[in-house]
Amino acid sequence: MLAPGERAVIESFTDKALSLKLLEMGCSPGEEVMLEKVAPLGDPIAINISGYVLSLRRSEAATVRIRRINSVA
Repeated sequence: MLAPGERAVIESFTDKALSLKLLEMGCSPGEEVMLEKVAPLGDPIAINISGYVLSLRRSEAATVRIRRINSVA
């Protein structure tokens, strides 16, 4: 899980059925994402992707394989 402000690049998906939904929402391999916020109880999360904020359930986000590109201090 990313920390707020941390960036990553989407590499692939682990759930074929859910990957179509994520692709339609702009989550495609190679896209850079940044974790914006996490809800007080930890679910959902808000990510910034392609200049807009997308809210995802943690279970949905867990199906996205990422590669971290920086970390927050």
